[in-house]
Amino acid sequence: MTAIVEDYYDGSRTFQRLADLIGVPIDQVNFLVTQFSALILAGILRNFLSPTKVSPTTRHVFGLVNGLLLGYFCFGRQAIHLAGLPILCYIVMCTQNPRNMQNFVLATALIYLSCVHYHRQIYNYGSYTLDITGPLMVITQKVTSLVYNVHDGLMRSEEELTPTQRHQAVKKMPMVLEYFSYVFHFQALMAGPVIYYRDYMDFIYGRMPSKLDDPKDNDKNSNDRAVIVNPPSPTWVVIKKVLASLLCALMFVIFIPAYPIQRLKEDDFLYSTTVFYKIWYLIISTTLVRFKYYHAWIFADAICNNSGLGFSGYNEKGKAVWDATSNVDIFGFEVSQSLKMSIEHWNKGTNRWLRSVVYERVKHNKLIYTYVLSAIWHGFYPGYYLTFANGAFITMVSRTARRKIRPYFLGSKGKKFLYDTISFIATRIIMAYITFSFVLLEFIPSIKVYLSLYMFPHIVGIAILLIAPRLPKVPSQTSSTETKSNSNSQELINGTARKSM
Repeated sequence: MTAIVEDYYDGSRTFQRLADLIGVPIDQVNFLVTQFSALILAGILRNFLSPTKVSPTTRHVFGLVNGLLLGYFCFGRQAIHLAGLPILCYIVMCTQNPRNMQNFVLATALIYLSCVHYHRQIYNYGSYTLDITGPLMVITQKVTSLVYNVHDGLMRSEEELTPTQRHQAVKKMPMVLEYFSYVFHFQALMAGPVIYYRDYMDFIYGRMPSKLDDPKDNDKNSNDRAVIVNPPSPTWVVIKKVLASLLCALMFVIFIPAYPIQRLKEDDFLYSTTVFYKIWYLIISTTLVRFKYYHAWIFADAICNNSGLGFSGYNEKGKAVWDATSNVDIFGFEVSQSLKMSIEHWNKGTNRWLRSVVYERVKHNKLIYTYVLSAIWHGFYPGYYLTFANGAFITMVSRTARRKIRPYFLGSKGKKFLYDTISFIATRIIMAYITFSFVLLEFIPSIKVYLSLYMFPHIVGIAILLIAPRLPKVPSQTSSTETKSNSNSQELINGTARKSM
């Protein structure tokens, strides 16, 4: 069995000696080599292969070829799956009726991805070794979002679409080179984020990024807009993001050995520590695990920016903004006061994908279907399903608490501050409580941790769902501060009206 696990990773062994020398697994060394190579290639693409110097075809080929090379370097023969899934999906797109092709493509992609997930769980259960499932999950997002965008552009009227759907609609079937360049481009192959097809084509052709609130950008496919715009230099933005990414990696490497998530399975932790220590340990260990994701996502964002991808225009001060490919807001996540706010700042590309593919399209049980798709997309470890089931439950509890309990705390600044403080602390505890199983992966050990904490968050959540709707309605739903502000605003309006008369 050990030999099988060791042989499961099929990436290049070129840097095996370096990996042994620094004591880092070869898969992680290859990932870093791949990402730094992509960072260099991104600079070449921006400086020497810009839209003003070469044709879109050249840029497509450069992104596609280098993506394939980096994929093969990192995954070896397993990289065949990187091509297998999108090829099958493209065949389905070209052969099925546009009215329902999106459903067939979604099913094809999820079945293929699920088979790879299941294969890994059989031969490499519980391992954190880098494997093909990571990039394959990103490719699944790309092909499914694209087919829904094509369906929207070809089969639905403008009035039927939401603003986001109208913004991302694609009104003609992508050509072979365009499709595979979009799927395999090296900037976002390894760690995402998912970039929508229309935004990618804007980048290839050198268009100014289309805006969600600009009707002129929504009446045509992005290929039809002919003005080439050179974005400002992203050098300092890239440097800051690379440094921030490396700092996150350093934090993970230095501190995670002191708080290993596997300790949650030990009897000494479960039965010989206090509840307060368990909660503290959960908060610290899950926070440190997040730094691994922060590192990967911020570095991927830097790669995109270094190629010129991710420029979203200028702010009101005239400063260039490079946040279109940002996948995480670390500060926003770590200081959030609710699960909803946390989700909005975490893995933003996946959130946009789930909203685009499921949440905005189903009529009933939106939350449940969204969590189900997210769980299937992640794989079949029991810990994933515990996290998403608890996430759906806590989301319902949070909505009830905000509607029924929060109004009691809006009467003064002091009460509002107390509510915000409690919400902040509760969010930190709840986030650790529902996400540790996502890292631990196993069912029974996760249940043992719940029981060691007396399932207190679950009990409180059930109590809120049962009691909060029966609480008497607060006479005023607005705070005195808000009332005063509204009064001042009304006086200003009245005064302006009198002057105009």
